[in-house]
Amino acid sequence: MHKKLMSADEAVMLVKSGATISVCGISGGITPDKAMAALGRRFAATGQPKDLTMVLPVAVGDGYDILGMEHLAMTGMVKKIIAGSFTVARSSENPPKIYDMIINNKITAYNIPIGTLMQLHREIAAGRPGIITEVGLGTFLDPRQEGGKMNARTTEDFIQLITLNGKEFLFYPSFPVDAAIIRGTSADEDGNITMEHEFTLSGVLAMAMAAHNCGGKVIAQVKRVVARESLHPQMVRVPGILVDAVVIDEDQKLTTGIRNDPSASGETRIPWKSIQTPPLQGIRHAIINRVLFELKPGDVINLGFGITSSIPQVVTTEGILDQLIFTTEHGCIGGYPYDGIQFGGAINPQALIDGPSQFDFLDGGGPDLVCLSFAEIDQAGNVNVTRLKQMPHVLAGTGGFSNIIHKAKKLIFCGTMTAGGVKYEIANGRLTLAKAGKFRKIVPDVQQITFNGQLAFQKGQKVLYVTDVGVFDLTAQGLRLIEIAPGLDLKKDILAHIDFELNMAPDLKTTNPAVYQKQLNLKAQPPWKRINNG
Repeated sequence: MHKKLMSADEAVMLVKSGATISVCGISGGITPDKAMAALGRRFAATGQPKDLTMVLPVAVGDGYDILGMEHLAMTGMVKKIIAGSFTVARSSENPPKIYDMIINNKITAYNIPIGTLMQLHREIAAGRPGIITEVGLGTFLDPRQEGGKMNARTTEDFIQLITLNGKEFLFYPSFPVDAAIIRGTSADEDGNITMEHEFTLSGVLAMAMAAHNCGGKVIAQVKRVVARESLHPQMVRVPGILVDAVVIDEDQKLTTGIRNDPSASGETRIPWKSIQTPPLQGIRHAIINRVLFELKPGDVINLGFGITSSIPQVVTTEGILDQLIFTTEHGCIGGYPYDGIQFGGAINPQALIDGPSQFDFLDGGGPDLVCLSFAEIDQAGNVNVTRLKQMPHVLAGTGGFSNIIHKAKKLIFCGTMTAGGVKYEIANGRLTLAKAGKFRKIVPDVQQITFNGQLAFQKGQKVLYVTDVGVFDLTAQGLRLIEIAPGLDLKKDILAHIDFELNMAPDLKTTNPAVYQKQLNLKAQPPWKRINNG
């Protein structure tokens, strides 16, 4: 072990200029921040390593003082980023420095779906040419649109359109990985790595194997070192034969950022009644209440970041959490998923699987239902979650969105009709739109296509758009209004804020007024009522 155990500053000496480096991380979770900081210090002091290509399946760094990629945001250090998602913006007034480098064309940047990028590391490890998939067809990832390019400096096509047996696919090609910087919990004296304190297994094994099999180096940051052969072999997530350097960070934060929650990693389980679920209020609660009418006992539901990440909160207050199984793209199955910036982990999960395998499940349409948020929807039913001109500081990227929507049986997109100063009044099961927001989110054409509505319709996917003012569905003609919130005037409160001729169902319904109450009391109603519910 003495050959592999190094200080962070010693370990990053293994990284050469011009290298392609894969780094694990899920915002604040599982980010090898000590190693990243050392890499940045080395460049600041010596100008080496320079001209790096950084491969980030998930955002590396967030608002918990876990800076991740911010350590490397220096002119000349990074020349290219290939990422599934990007560093979380702390605020619009103080955007990450890496955003400035992308927005102002200081580096080349590509956005590749998280799942596809994780799976691509498996192909790289196996020496295969790349991934052939339908994920991304008809969206901004398609080279006929933008090809996943994030700025004007990025001109070379990475994603390729190909045809096999008369059918279109996208080809994401393999590339050499010169180094991987990963994170675990324990390392034994042979460099075997476990992850017992992490809420996600992410793609660390695939990343380490890709670097090793390309002849590169693997740096593993862990919390502690234990004796040789003391780790249970089924606990080892990265074999020591793949690891070149072990960096100890005794203070590395566990699981979800500032939270030290062993119930998210499966180390312990907490009583369900001890989970704190502050009640939601207002329109956010109403939107989620309407989504609950689309659920049924036994459903496996994949949640996305944003408003839909609060669905478990309402489900718990309704007393039906035990009748549903929630998943997220980062590998947790079951339990009570976290929301907000801690999204990705869950309290008391039933299982934790690695990221590439979770995306195999999602890519193949495994969940019964997918619930995601939207930034814009348009008349064709397209959805944009990736680019808004009015919010240039937001560069979240597609994340796992493109994988999740690919073969989903049923999709529900949630959001509001307008944003920026919108005000509501809710009373007696009725909604009053007191003031519309200054930004319209139901538009003639979205600024960037992250979800292709007509392609989804052709595939037979069932799609609903649940908003503050009503519910829409997807038809061959595009977006169609099928429900209006009780209390709203169709012309004044909806059509006046939509700049195209809206298609409406001939039997336009009024949303159930119960949606605008504090609790639906679903537990006492079929099909949720059970004998063991009392």
